[in-house]
Amino acid sequence: MRQIATAMSLMLAAALVATGCGRASETPARGKELRVLTSTFPMTLFTRAVAAGREGIVVESMLPGSMGCPHDYVLTPEDMRRIADADVLVANGLGMENYLGAPVERANPHITVLDSSKGVAGRLRMTPEEGAGDEHGHGEFNPHLFASPRTAAAVVRNIAAELATVDPAGAEVYRRNAEAYAAKLDALADELAAAGKKLRLRKIVTQHAVFDYLARDAGLEIVAVIEEMPGQEPSAAQMLDIVKRIKAGGAAAVFTEPQYPPKVAETIAKEAGVPVAGLDPVASGPDDAPLDYYETVMRRNLDTLKKTLGVK
Repeated sequence: MRQIATAMSLMLAAALVATGCGRASETPARGKELRVLTSTFPMTLFTRAVAAGREGIVVESMLPGSMGCPHDYVLTPEDMRRIADADVLVANGLGMENYLGAPVERANPHITVLDSSKGVAGRLRMTPEEGAGDEHGHGEFNPHLFASPRTAAAVVRNIAAELATVDPAGAEVYRRNAEAYAAKLDALADELAAAGKKLRLRKIVTQHAVFDYLARDAGLEIVAVIEEMPGQEPSAAQMLDIVKRIKAGGAAAVFTEPQYPPKVAETIAKEAGVPVAGLDPVASGPDDAPLDYYETVMRRNLDTLKKTLGVK
């Protein structure tokens, strides 16, 4: 499995080089729209915020906002058409989009792929039980940078810097927008960290490895993860093992995600005698989401943590 992941990583790296990732490309001719395609809902939100007010740029999401993380996604003919029509593809990176590589190169050999995770500090490594190096889309590092306001701010600044290489004339707009938006996310991260210090209980169980960055920023400890592979429910034996780990580790609650059915998590929580609540990593959302959607959802998450874990 690790060989498969390595091969896919090499293919993506080759595609990024071939498509000009990180390199300045020609500025679009005057009067020509710069068509920017985004790979996931968070990338759409962040890119729209960065590009706000810049004339001549069109930001379009390749996938429906309701889809969530595209770990096992396969490109459709319609996706290939959108790629063929685009100038830029903004990707999450870190193994989130396994469909990138040869298909994108075939559809549009001139497209510029921007890796929003490039150089982000503090990246967390995936553990073997979380799917590191497997064919389900995870690479060496946890790709869910967007689920933490702190790392999301770094992603936003990355998108602005990379867009500026493609469209130098819009660099100041991108920089100004990114700094304003990232400052809000950093302030939100500070608020989350301060609140985390006041939480009465800190050990939790999550549905899959999407909340690792958020947990780190809030000072939480993840005792167990229900789905080792996203969307793949655990066996009865695995569920019993998680219940034992919750009891032994003193986990205070099980947190579900709106992107996945909660039934298994609710069963585990009931057997372990702990509450279950929902947290939203903002992996999905409405296609017409307002630009402050991320902040709204994260503040709702903060309220959920306080209510579920208690405040000193």
